This record gives sequence, structure tokens and C-alpha cells, in this order.
Amino acid sequence: MFLASYCRPKGEGGYGLHSSADVRDAFLIAREREILQMEALEAVKAIMDLYGNEIKRFVYTYMQNPADTDDVTQEVFITVYEKLPEFQGRSMLRSWIYAIAANKCKDHLRKWNLRNRRLKEKMFGHFPILRNNPDTPEEAAIKQHAASQLLERVLSLPVKYREVIVLYYFHDLSVKEIGEMLHEKEGTVRTRLDRAREKLRALLSEERSERDG
Repeated sequence: MFLASYCRPKGEGGYGLHSSADVRDAFLIAREREILQMEALEAVKAIMDLYGNEIKRFVYTYMQNPADTDDVTQEVFITVYEKLPEFQGRSMLRSWIYAIAANKCKDHLRKWNLRNRRLKEKMFGHFPILRNNPDTPEEAAIKQHAASQLLERVLSLPVKYREVIVLYYFHDLSVKEIGEMLHEKEGTVRTRLDRAREKLRALLSEERSERDG
């Protein structure tokens, strides 16, 4: 009966499998039933063996970098472990896991966007080109482009300047905390921040001059 559910006539008096997709679906359904009879930890290990690679590829389409992909994928399977007893079987287990993965990715991106927005707002005070509120879509586009340029230039700074900018603006550490972390005096940290800002202003000014011709 089970075999007949995914077989069909093939020519006169013969039978053949529907398609590779049908065969795979039948296998997954059967395997999921087995998994749902296991203890939670054993079940999650089996789920990771079955779906781990494809879930990771799915997460990567959102995150676009290996480090975040690994972190989010791990969060997905932790959530699967925690919520597996609540699974009602109204869909395939695979679909349920994909829904968890999509939600985790969106949550991660929302948090990243919020952190990025706060970073830009904090940095705008030091860079007049970014500070004024745009009145038109064109001005908004220019401001967004300038913000992106600024972030790119931060990454191009020498390490001793880049690290203080990143710690101060990206991670919201105080000058005192940065000094303790880098084993530097607070005055040294302030000096590096000032010089880093000067370098960034110079880079942006130079690019603006080249663009304006």
C-alpha cells in the first residue's frame, strides 16, 4: 500500500516511480516519523544529519557571510531542540524548521540594521556631510551613499585607528573601557579617536573634491 502511494503505471502492465522528488518526499516523511519517536537530543542530531546542510545554505542566502551563517544556523537548531515537543505535525518537520530559520534570519538582520542605524546616528555628529536632514529623495540618496563611504573608509584605516573607532561607535564602549581593553591611557585613546576622525574627514573631503571635479 505504501509503495503504491508513490508508484504509477509505466507502460502496459508495468509500474514506475513518479519522480526523484516524489521518492525523496516519501523518504523524508518516513524518516521524520522515525525522528519524532526519538528522545529530543537524539532527534535533533538526526534532524541536523538530515537537514543541516540545506538549512545552512538557506541561512546563507540571508546572512551572506560564513560567520553569521554559522551563528544563526546554530540558533536555529537550538530552537528546534527547545520547541520540538511543541511540534504539532500540521506540516512536514522540514517546513517547520525552515520557518524557524527564516524567522531567526530576519530577527538577526533587524538587530543588525538597528545597530547600524544607531552607529550612523552617533557618527553623524562628527561628520557634517552626514548630519543635515535631507529634503529630497536625491539628497537622501547622497546622504546614504556618504554613510556607506564612511563605513568603508573606517575599515581602510590603520589598525590602531580602526580599532578605537569600531569599539567606540560599533560597540558603544566608553573611552575608559577602550583604554582598559587596549591597555592604553584614556588620553591616548582620545587622541587616536580624534586622529581617526581627522583621517576620515580628509578621505571624504578628498573623494568629494574628486567627484565634483
